[in-house]
Order: sequence, then structure tokens, then C-alpha cells
Amino acid sequence: MKKIQVNDITLAYERFGSGAPLMLIHGFPLDHTIWDRASDLLKNDFDLILPDLRGFGQSTTVETSYTMTDMADDLAGLLDHLGLEKAALAGHSMGGYVALAFAKKYPHRVSGLGLVASQAAADTPDRKANRYKDADAVVQKGVGLIADGMTPKLSADAGVQTYVHSLMERQTPSAVMGALKAMAEREDQLFHLSSVSFPVVLIHGDTDALIPVERAREIKAVLPSARLVELLDTGHMPMMESPKGTAESLKLLIG
Repeated sequence: MKKIQVNDITLAYERFGSGAPLMLIHGFPLDHTIWDRASDLLKNDFDLILPDLRGFGQSTTVETSYTMTDMADDLAGLLDHLGLEKAALAGHSMGGYVALAFAKKYPHRVSGLGLVASQAAADTPDRKANRYKDADAVVQKGVGLIADGMTPKLSADAGVQTYVHSLMERQTPSAVMGALKAMAEREDQLFHLSSVSFPVVLIHGDTDALIPVERAREIKAVLPSARLVELLDTGHMPMMESPKGTAESLKLLIG
């Protein structure tokens, strides 16, 4: 992977393909490799940029607290490094939260937005409290606790489960704790998203056990111009479970 220094971290990324720039942003607590199946179907249409968010994969993090906007700033720095003023962003789950934070702070740099198994709403008080409990549990019991608890919610596909469980176990406690707290403190983006002018594509599995498809429908209700694609028999990992449907849906961001 290529690496750059930005905002006191080392940010790792892959870049390949040709066409309009599209940044694929992974979810929690994973890395860029979750996009492998879909990116192979997108490389002839897009200049693909696949970062490891701070702390995950081969990227480093900081020990102090940070926000979704800080993670978005990392990606803005990556675009600067690549000499790109504008790109489409597609974020999976937490990656969608980062993409939304980017779109709010840098709307002039967004040519299109894809939200994959994500949402614009902030955490409820109960969910926020649970994220902090999970962060404390990671200190006591390690990242394996998160991997064991999340895996069944991510997909019903045994092969996908095996892959994501192993991937989650390889992530560092500091990254997992930092991201949990950043997600807990993120702001509601539904109102802001309702006024954007760039193309928005919503991609969601109809059997998502982690973020229900109703969250995507909420966005569609406030932003009628958004394209909503509901993938049948697909859970929280559309890019792995339904790579063709996910790739074809992301192509709607062209033009």
C-alpha cells in the first residue's frame, strides 16, 4: 500500500483503475479490503481510491480523542496529496458517517455520495452509552469481544463471516476505541443531507441486522432525488454479499 503523512498519522491507501475519482471508505472495525470484490467490477469505470481509515489496516492513529470530521480531514489531505480537487465518496456503515462529515465540511469537493449500509441519524442515547461501554470492554477484554459480537450481525453468509471476523481481530484496540467514541459523538446529518445538490445513491441490504433498511428509506424521504437501491437477501456487507449489485449501483454516481 502507498502511505502518506497527514494530521499526525500515517494514512495507507490503494489506488487503481481509470475514470472519474471514487473513494471507497470502509466501515467499522474493518479495512479497505472489504471492497475487493466490488472494486474489481468498478476499476474500468472509476479511478478508485481505497484508504484505511486512521488506526485501521495499515494506517496509524493518535491516542487522543477525535471525531468523524477529523477522519474526514484525513481524506481531504489524501485528495490534496493526489492532486484531486473533487471526488465521489462511497462509505460503508461508519465509512458513511465519515463521508457525510466530509460532505458537510467540503461540499465543493464532492461530486457524488454513496451511502452503503449506512445512515444519517445520530446515535440514540442508549446506543451512545453502549458504544462507550464497548470501548471500556475493549480495554478489559480486547478486540475479540467486538469481533465475536458483531460478526453474526454483519452477514448470514458463512464465508463473509469468517473473513470479517478475522479482519476485525487484527485491528488495534486504540483504533477500535477511538472509532467507537467518535461514532458515539457524531452529529445528526439528516437535515444537512436533505439540502445537498450532488447525486446521492443509497445502497442497503433488505436483511441488514445492524442498520435496518428503514434508515436508508428515511434519507430517501427527505431527499427524493436520492437513488435508493435495496439489495435482496443481503445483510450489512453488500460489497461482499452482492458485489455486482453494489458496483452497478455505485455506477449511478457517474454523471
